[in-house]
Amino acid sequence: MVKIYKNPLLTVDVVVLCPDDTIVLIKRKKDPYMGFWALPGGFVEYGERVEEAALREVREETGLKVELDHLLGVYSDPNRDPRGHVVSICFIAHWINGRLKADTDASEVSRFKWEELNQVKLAFDHAIILNDARKFQKKYIKEKNAQNRGY
Repeated sequence: MVKIYKNPLLTVDVVVLCPDDTIVLIKRKKDPYMGFWALPGGFVEYGERVEEAALREVREETGLKVELDHLLGVYSDPNRDPRGHVVSICFIAHWINGRLKADTDASEVSRFKWEELNQVKLAFDHAIILNDARKFQKKYIKEKNAQNRGY
């Protein structure tokens, strides 16, 4: 008899930073969280590297070509997704080119200022991820400024 193991599913999420210090979010077209705003992202396909999945999901859902800059973190709370235990590897990226155009799982795509995010209904644990991204961004900028001053 073969033992069957129950394992988590793997996804990616991407915090896309724009030159004007806004963030790209999609409005979900499907459940769970239909009508909520979310980071571009989705399931990693079998045989696909997570970095490739991140670039693909952003392109499919937003129409943008991005470059991945940093690995923000791994989000693995078993209750983060109502469909089951889903682990997300989250990246920070910057916009290279393309025009915002909602597609695949997105009904809308838009840019938000950081201070607008607390007024937006966010899907999954994306409020936590965005909070972590903002902290990372502030720390990164502070360190970069210190390096430029020779500290």
